[in-house]
Amino acid sequence: MAQNKGNNNRNDDGKMSTEEAGRLGGQATSENHDKEFYQEIGQKGGEATSESHGEDFYKEIGEKGGEATSESHGEEFYQEIGKKGGEATSENHDEEFYQEIGKKGGEATSENHDREFYEEIGQKGGERRGDNDNS
Repeated sequence: MAQNKGNNNRNDDGKMSTEEAGRLGGQATSENHDKEFYQEIGQKGGEATSESHGEDFYKEIGEKGGEATSESHGEEFYQEIGKKGGEATSENHDEEFYQEIGKKGGEATSENHDREFYEEIGQKGGERRGDNDNS
């Protein structure tokens, strides 16, 4: 039986391993295709997946991804991506955009809450303001 002489890219019989063949194939593909090629095949793959899987599939993989991310990242990670998202949004939108989303948010909130809710949050805000004034 032939020995693997420190070359991790070959099997014991001297033939190219599946791993090495995949790596070389991927490298050749990347050298022969541009960004648009990968966008196109990604789009096709996404469409095929959406046709063969229902809403529950996407909910499940989204939940799993969220859980895995939250287990591997701390509070600082979420603060950083939130900051980056906010900065990117502010660079791409003007004051009118923020007025519009604020209006929509206010309308949605008013549809979901009653007068008691607003009295409660107003009271809490007033208490906090009073606490800050005494500092």
